[in-house]
Amino acid sequence: MIPYGRQTIEEDDIQIVVDVLRSDYLTTGPKVAEFEKLVADYVGAKYAVAISNDTAALHAACHAAGIGPGDEVITTPITFAASSNCVLYCGGTPVFADVDPKTYNIDPEDIKRKITDKTKAIIPVHLAGQPCDMDAIHAIAKEHHLVVIEDAAHALGSEYKGKMIGSMSDMTTFSFHPVKPITTGEGGMIVTNDKTLYKKLVLFRSHGITRDESQMTRNEGSWFYQQIDLGYNYRMTDIQCALGCTQMKKLDRFIARRREIVERYNEAFADCENIVTPYQLPDTKSGWHLYIIQVKNKDRKEVFDALREEGIGVNVHYIPVYYHPYYQEHGFKDVHCPVAEELYTHIISLPIFPKLTDEQQDEVIEKVKKVAEN
Repeated sequence: MIPYGRQTIEEDDIQIVVDVLRSDYLTTGPKVAEFEKLVADYVGAKYAVAISNDTAALHAACHAAGIGPGDEVITTPITFAASSNCVLYCGGTPVFADVDPKTYNIDPEDIKRKITDKTKAIIPVHLAGQPCDMDAIHAIAKEHHLVVIEDAAHALGSEYKGKMIGSMSDMTTFSFHPVKPITTGEGGMIVTNDKTLYKKLVLFRSHGITRDESQMTRNEGSWFYQQIDLGYNYRMTDIQCALGCTQMKKLDRFIARRREIVERYNEAFADCENIVTPYQLPDTKSGWHLYIIQVKNKDRKEVFDALREEGIGVNVHYIPVYYHPYYQEHGFKDVHCPVAEELYTHIISLPIFPKLTDEQQDEVIEKVKKVAEN
């Protein structure tokens, strides 16, 4: 089976983890700060906070933004549930705006329609690594005094109009799950240019506890610390961050290969009547975490099942979040985003990862054409 995504682990990745296992630090140590700096410098942000995973990163960002009961946060339904669950964790209410039929990303025009006097923030998701229309989103946020938290789980290394994703909004979160642009096993990162938000994020990932004398009410000695907020144990280990450090050095190579794979797919499917290839906004560069096609004039389930039978590990990204039973049972039964719902019936994610060989890709192409075009 050719999987839809897979990590790329090389000998230097293994060696750096072994080195940490032989060192004095396994949990929070020097590799955490090193990894944070590598990511911050790469995306062009002032601050970075390593955290246990991207879901924790989104939770921390919502907390830092002050989201709570009575607040609404607008996001997309075509995403993993974490993009809206993080709002629920803080007692807020997610509001789903429909998606653009070309990019599959959140539609700024529908964001405008969904804004109320309760709206506190927008969480745009860069689906598949394709940047959202951030100029339009930032203009809306500025007009209505909203916080923008970019869910860039798919988009480390993506660019929007010459700017790296991670350099533009109040906060941006990244994921290092094995199928993402780089991996630390599990892990995430939040970047920001705001020092106040940065301090809140650092507190939140570690129980709300600080040793910073400027934040404490008193100091009884070098051993002393205080809990000044209610936080969580969302710390990342030195083991994970060491792996992240070597992976970051390969990110550009990984993305270059992903872009080669996309070019080959696009060329191969250009004349196919039943296959719609991904659209990319002008002046953007996707990191192509996913390669999502639409299958027309065919039953998606039949195509999906046939490809799995052929040994092609296709997937679907994503089921509209409000379709899930939890959301249906908690006030979202009457939510409808027509474009997202129609899109969901057609989308299939094809294999894409740096070590996918040309021969494997040729096999994918051959079998997709066989199933979708005949």
